[in-house]
Amino acid sequence: MVHFSSTIGLLLSMAIMASGLRFNVPANQKRCLKEEIHKNLVVTGEYEISEGIGYTSSVHVTDTRGHTLYKREQFGDLKGKFAFTADEYDIFEICLTNHAPAGQNSQREFSLVMKHGVEAKNYDDIAKAEQLKPLEVELRRLEDLSDAIVKDFAFMRQREEEMRNTNESTNSRVLYLSIFSMLCLLGLAAWQVLFLRSYFKAKKLID
Repeated sequence: MVHFSSTIGLLLSMAIMASGLRFNVPANQKRCLKEEIHKNLVVTGEYEISEGIGYTSSVHVTDTRGHTLYKREQFGDLKGKFAFTADEYDIFEICLTNHAPAGQNSQREFSLVMKHGVEAKNYDDIAKAEQLKPLEVELRRLEDLSDAIVKDFAFMRQREEEMRNTNESTNSRVLYLSIFSMLCLLGLAAWQVLFLRSYFKAKKLID
């Protein structure tokens, strides 16, 4: 049993990885990152900022429609967390700003770890609430991971179908445009022949 539980934990640790980034933000500037999130997914984030005397920071999370999902402005703490649930498939933007005091012009290092879906669930709390054994917790996590993979494949299949339909529609439109262009060219050529023939007849150059 112990070996089976350890194997499951190893597979999960290989399959689930949180996206972590570390970057520098100049004084009084901001850096924005974009994350593509599927519908009904829980998203969590943890940020950590290097020290700076008198410096403050701001974190702002928005969707493509401009709705604010998390906002914290000019705080002096060096660590923080945020969480939200995606109501629909969207691309979310996370902006971090480095506010410098007067006379200071130093950049600061920001660290951001994003988790979503199965990664964002706290299975320790679930185990305590439902009184689950360690093996049962790992099985629950594996089940959630399997559901997430199935949903990802279904989403990828849907996107592939949409792209195929778009390609087929584009090909049909190009075909119709080509036929229309050829008809226009043939009509123009026929008109030119008739016009030149009537012109030459009018000039009595041909019978």
